This record gives sequence, C-alpha cells and structure tokens, in this order.
Amino acid sequence: MTTGSDYAARKAFFDRVLTVYGRKPVLEALLDPALSIHALHIADSNRDGGVLAEILRAAQRRGVEPRYHARAELARISRNGRQDQGVAADILCPAFQRLEDYLGNLPAAPTQRLLALDGITNPQNLGMIIRSAAAGQIDGIVLAKRGNAALGPLVIKASAGTVYRAPLLACEELPGALGACKSAGFSICSLRADAAESLFGHRPGGHCVYVLGNETEGVSAATDALADLALAIPMRNGVESLNVAVTASLIAFAGSLAS
Repeated sequence: MTTGSDYAARKAFFDRVLTVYGRKPVLEALLDPALSIHALHIADSNRDGGVLAEILRAAQRRGVEPRYHARAELARISRNGRQDQGVAADILCPAFQRLEDYLGNLPAAPTQRLLALDGITNPQNLGMIIRSAAAGQIDGIVLAKRGNAALGPLVIKASAGTVYRAPLLACEELPGALGACKSAGFSICSLRADAAESLFGHRPGGHCVYVLGNETEGVSAATDALADLALAIPMRNGVESLNVAVTASLIAFAGSLAS
C-alpha cells in the first residue's frame, strides 16, 4: 500500500526527471558521466547496429539496463513519436522542481532573482536563455508548460547541455505562477522596450521576478497586468530591440551590478 509520504516522495523525484528522446541526444547523455540516467527506453521494433549499438554499449558500461517497449508505448514515453527514433532516456536533473515546492521552501535570504518566460516558442532561444540564466545570477527559471517550447533536443543542444543542471521551476501557466510569486512576496518586473526605467538602474528591495516575453509580441497582456514595474534596456543608434536570449543574458548578469 502506498502512503501519502511515499506518493509525495515519488512525485518529487519524477518532477526532477527530464525525458530525452532521439538517438544522438540519448547517446550524448549516456556518455556524460556527470548525468544520472534513471532509465533507458528502447522500442523493440528497432533494428540492431549503428548508433543504437553504441547506445546499448554505453548503457552497459554504466550499468543501465534497457527497458524494451512496443513502438506505441515508446511514443507515449517520449511524447514525440515522430522524432524519437525509437529511443528515450529519463535523466535525473537535481535542480528541477515545481514552482509551488520552491515557494513553499522559500529562503528569507539571500534575495531571490527569478526569470519567468512568457511564450518563448523558439527552441534555440529557449536553450540559450537557460544557459545564460544558469551561468548568471538567477536563482530559478519559471517555465510554464503552456506557451513555451518543449525541452526537446534543439533546446538541449542550444543550452550546451546546461538544461540538465539549470534551476527550472515548472508550472502549468504563467499568470497563475506569477500570482503565486506575488503572494510569496516577490515583485514582478516585465521587460518592455517602451519602459521608462532602465534594467541597469533597478535595485529591487526584495525577491524579484523578471519576465521575458515572446520573441515577436513581447510580454502578454495577461502577464503584463500582473507586473509591478516595467524595465527597459537602453539602446542607441536606432536599435529598437534585442534578441530575447541576449536580453536574458543582460538580466542574468545585471544582478552583479546591484551586489
């Protein structure tokens, strides 16, 4: 019989698991000794040899026993039957957690800086944003399941593998997540080109969430309505906007100016 505490522990574990699909991404994960491979899934219809043989050899060296599935079942595991190439792996990402769990254990100090993503649909942009946030002074990346690109091979490649170590805070949709952050004492700052205050002059008085909007439309109206403040990046020579991944880099490292 499963107890409530057993269920909670199991749920917390799987909140930290990222399922990667495709032969090359799975092989790269198996060859990375820093990654913890929870399970390797193989479609039983796969032909032997080639990259699949390399995957199985790498799994054997690491002591990972492959689990074989019918093709349809493997597609349900990968959630991308068209592109999974009959292979998927569950990778344990220690820094992943649900936003609600993070807020439930929110430290009073140091001051937390979060980056929230509002409709980042380009996988390369999402990967580069994750890489910059993981490298800079960002304590968590609020990533809603709705509206953003999925964490697939293109995101992993663009992040240079940092997605596995990044502090991702998962939620269902962003407006509700930002409302929860506000209730926990965070101020919400949206990045907008027409804002009067500069990102580089902003000194938050406490925990803060910086919201990055969609590549073409910016921050959505529903999200912007929750913002306490709008911030801009000063630009010269008639330049009106920056790539969203570049903006994320500036946010990630602007924290050092306030330190």
